[in-house]
Amino acid sequence: MRDGILAAGNWIADRVKSVDRWPGEGNLCSILAEERAPGGGPANILFDLAAMDSSYPLYAAGRIGEDADGDFLLAEAAKRGIDTSLLRRTPGVATAYTDVISSPGSRTFFHAAGADAFLCAADFDGAEAEAEFFYLGYLLLLRSLDMPDAEFGTGAARLLAAMRKRGFRTVVDFVSGSPDRFRPAAEAAFPWTDILIINEVEAACSTGIGLRSGDGTLAAELLPEALKRLFSMKVGELCVIHFPEGAAAMTADGAYTLTPSCRIDRDEIAGHNGAGDAFAAGVLYALAKRLPLEEALRVGSASSYFNLKSPTASGGAVPYCRIEEHLQSGEFNLL
Repeated sequence: MRDGILAAGNWIADRVKSVDRWPGEGNLCSILAEERAPGGGPANILFDLAAMDSSYPLYAAGRIGEDADGDFLLAEAAKRGIDTSLLRRTPGVATAYTDVISSPGSRTFFHAAGADAFLCAADFDGAEAEAEFFYLGYLLLLRSLDMPDAEFGTGAARLLAAMRKRGFRTVVDFVSGSPDRFRPAAEAAFPWTDILIINEVEAACSTGIGLRSGDGTLAAELLPEALKRLFSMKVGELCVIHFPEGAAAMTADGAYTLTPSCRIDRDEIAGHNGAGDAFAAGVLYALAKRLPLEEALRVGSASSYFNLKSPTASGGAVPYCRIEEHLQSGEFNLL
């Protein structure tokens, strides 16, 4: 029986700077703390899962440079027992990095693609890990895989089709981008995606259904229609939309679930970096354990709750027992 997850895509060295405020153009702010940390969808997912359950099989795939940041990412993965045999080093190219500026209530990113830009479908020709899930993220931030493909629409869609054919349940994540780029990438990838986990902004870009009103209020009544439209775009098994207030999900047979997020005081939040990935990691772990969908969304919410307590993308990750304890005793937002 397949077990575990093969996570592929962006491997990034995050340079996280916590600042006292976001300055206007030409103005100055103070850096309160600075830290280098692993980042990118695959690293965030794998490191969160490693904290949840050290016995869960984890496999990394992607491209890094032959530099100090690449050494750092490999060392961090080794500490967590992650198989890095498919994490390739690219000579002459720097490891991708992101300057993450975390100010009260927001986060801003300055990104250099580095070796991530060279990841391609051919890199996975020998990928035979007996994992249950194949996660790919972030689409729209992987230059080679985002390029057009005559048969599948994009290189990412070609890769997803190949991995599904090998027996993986495919999982896709995006970086929020312009609707003009987002919709074509989504239309190419969704027919080869079994499990889609995206935020409300990405759902709106995919479906054309705005999920917030003019004053920023969540339009919860539109969530079922948005999820149905994602399935009309040929997602296979499960669609999940997460947002600060909670999460909504629908299965291919039309079963709908809406849950609130874990309540957290503003002064407890150290940063928002990686919160969506922490949610996805919790959901995937719960699905691997065959928990009911509503419980899976709550596990994702609790995983995200702990993530918010750290300025780095996976520094707040905790063992699964802590997640269970919080779900039993924590408070939830109203929907």
